[in-house]
Amino acid sequence: MANSTWKIARRSNAQLPLVIVMALAVVLVLLGKAQAGLFDRARMSLTDWMQPLLSVAHAPLVQFDRWVGSVDELFTVYQENLRLKDENARLRQWRNVAVVMQDRVARYQSLLHAVPDPGVDSVLARVIGRASRPFLETMILDAGSSHKIKPGQAVVDARGMIGRIYLAGSRTSWVILLTDLNSRIPVSISPGNRQAIMVGDNTAMPTLDTLSQIVTLRAGDQIVSSGDGGLLPPGLPIGTVVEQGGKYRVALLADASSSEDVEVLAFRKPPEELPSSLELPAVAAGLPPATATPPVITIAPEPPVTAKPVTPPAAQPTSPADQADEDR
Repeated sequence: MANSTWKIARRSNAQLPLVIVMALAVVLVLLGKAQAGLFDRARMSLTDWMQPLLSVAHAPLVQFDRWVGSVDELFTVYQENLRLKDENARLRQWRNVAVVMQDRVARYQSLLHAVPDPGVDSVLARVIGRASRPFLETMILDAGSSHKIKPGQAVVDARGMIGRIYLAGSRTSWVILLTDLNSRIPVSISPGNRQAIMVGDNTAMPTLDTLSQIVTLRAGDQIVSSGDGGLLPPGLPIGTVVEQGGKYRVALLADASSSEDVEVLAFRKPPEELPSSLELPAVAAGLPPATATPPVITIAPEPPVTAKPVTPPAAQPTSPADQADEDR
């Protein structure tokens, strides 16, 4: 009898914690419904307290994920390496061809006594700011007029032309980009040396305004600066012609949004001024050019003419025969 009583008491004592746990769970649920912010703050506090432990525990997992990712990328890197080696070999071949052609052109110019291309000075500058407005896209350089930078000079990076200087302060300068709505530069389309005007319209690819109606554009044509006007050096790489929506645009080689170090180009020999209108006829006729101020010719005045007194003719004596005629 005593044993049975002890078993009943033991069973009731074992069920007591379960009842307490269920009661606490109900209380917590009711508190969670009533005070949701309280549990959120408690959870946040707990997370902040365990942050160092979580960081330490998460580090091996991150390293494991990186190792697995590196194993997955191993084959991709191998294929990319093979492709880059092949491309490097082709570029070396084209470099050799370019060196040979450059030497050949220099030899032909020497034989033909051709005028060499004008030298170009450059100033290295760094991009320190960018401004994108609805009607103006510019960048700011850390070089200005104290570094002999002037408005109109070309700005290029390692890939191609970016824009032109349009404001030059003492230590900074502003560059108007080729994509700006106010940008218009003369360009040459190769092959064929076709002339056109590249016009920006605040999009990533400017448009082309051909100077002749018979000029036909094709995707893949190369765009370089023509040098017309004497401000931009000729032959600066700009972009490639692409067809987009039935119109031909220029895919620029340089990306102004990622450029950091740029060069500002200036002609070493500016174009000469045209002769005056007084010199043109004389030079065309093979005569020495006329001076700017024509010589003054002095004409001596003529002596005044004085009137001489008129002397009446003296009376002549008449003969007898003449007198007789007069009497008749």
